[in-house]
Amino acid sequence: MIPNNPNQRERSQASVSNEDIAEGTTTIGITAGDSVVLATEQRASMGNLVASKTAKKVYQVTDDAALTISGGVGDGQSLAKTLKVEANLYEMRRGKPMTMTGLASMAGNIMRSYFFFVVPLLGGVDEEGPHIFSLDPAGGVMEEEYASTGSGSVIAYGVLEDGYHDELTLDEAKSLAVRALESAMERDTASGNGIILAEITPEEGFRQLDDEEVEAISDEL
Repeated sequence: MIPNNPNQRERSQASVSNEDIAEGTTTIGITAGDSVVLATEQRASMGNLVASKTAKKVYQVTDDAALTISGGVGDGQSLAKTLKVEANLYEMRRGKPMTMTGLASMAGNIMRSYFFFVVPLLGGVDEEGPHIFSLDPAGGVMEEEYASTGSGSVIAYGVLEDGYHDELTLDEAKSLAVRALESAMERDTASGNGIILAEITPEEGFRQLDDEEVEAISDEL
């Protein structure tokens, strides 16, 4: 049994493959113009058991950045809290927020040091524009225009590949994210029970859409 506290783990466990990490979920990140869209479904599973139908998988890290989690729930929550604290300390000491590239590098370093059993997407905006970073449990960081993680990601990627283009608007990105998630939820048994949708814009920062807004987008598809 692997302890839930990452500080109790031996660094040698970095050799564990992604296949050994539970990724029963679907998360999506999309860049659109000067903004970012993050989306997940809400099912948490333990084998064949639906452990929760209202799992939170999007966590705000700063005013302009958020994290989606796929994998261990406890590890995902711990990573989000740690990253939020470190980002706040950086801003207090430097008098300015960390860039998204710096935040992604910090997240990779944290994961590399403690080996969290989670596969996150980090999305946000800064002076350079919108960013989506895909991270792996060994601390690897890759920037993408759009990305998906979890067991439903193979299905979601098919929709994203077909619908993404360089001139995508924020509203189009939100519709694309919902469409990709709904496709994954139709075929992946570990994904389901509703959608969490968030946008990050230069004007308003992070905002999670309410259920009525998500339903309105879904109804228009």
